[in-house]
Amino acid sequence: MADSAAEPVFIEYETRGAVAWVWLNRPSSSNAQNYRLLDQLDAAFRRATDDDAVRVVVLAARGKHFSAGHDMGTPEKDLHLPRARSLLWDDPLTKEGAEKQYTVEQDVYLGLCRRWAEMNKPSIAMVQGACVAGGLMLAMVCDMIVASDDAFFQDPVVRMGVPGVEYTAHLWELPTRIAREFLYLGQRFSAQRFYDFGVINRVVPRDKLEEETAAIADEIATRPRFGLTLTKQAMNFIENMQGKRASMDAIFHMHHLAHAHNQLTTGNLVGGMGAKDMAKANKKAAGEG
Repeated sequence: MADSAAEPVFIEYETRGAVAWVWLNRPSSSNAQNYRLLDQLDAAFRRATDDDAVRVVVLAARGKHFSAGHDMGTPEKDLHLPRARSLLWDDPLTKEGAEKQYTVEQDVYLGLCRRWAEMNKPSIAMVQGACVAGGLMLAMVCDMIVASDDAFFQDPVVRMGVPGVEYTAHLWELPTRIAREFLYLGQRFSAQRFYDFGVINRVVPRDKLEEETAAIADEIATRPRFGLTLTKQAMNFIENMQGKRASMDAIFHMHHLAHAHNQLTTGNLVGGMGAKDMAKANKKAAGEG
């Protein structure tokens, strides 16, 4: 077994007063999410939760982009490495076929996102550049989203034959016809457009992004800790009464029916569309090629 000290570190953690800043740190891969990054992110959120001095958590990212989504093929892709599981489910590495994929994604995608959304401390996503597919999942688990004026949002995975990502909170938040457009076309929505639909809270100049996010976090951190916890619980309760949790469950199951269908018809979870194919299609949709 490799020395744990040699494991790559994909998350940075710091505190500034009563605010914990958690940074995605795979900028050379546009902060694509392999399993180790997600596990380290979970540990960072746990660290913030366990620290009584922390009142607010900011999720940010180093580099040009917030997150290009799930890792679809970098040299550090780690789908077959053993990992600690957040849910009391079987080990997916001992499974085959649809059961294997369903089990791992129930834990690492749907399970972790719900765990983070239920963190008792308010969270703010600070988004710049690309927030694509799995990147949307990380932003949407946060209570507020502050985006730079050059940020864009995109869920292009219908090209892979699947109906959105594993935790599709953005479809629940967008108006229905706009959500259909967002999925069917898979095109980029600007930060301003997401703001106009009420999906994000602020759009600020890129050079003011961290300053503005810090000001919001610092202001929230002045509120009583237990009051913040109860307020967050109240908002989560309202969302779930409006059908958010049931919607996420339904789409997650459709997502896995699509994976199984793709495996049967193409021999590949995503219909044979690799990282380069998706990047090319995304650039074309953005008018870049």
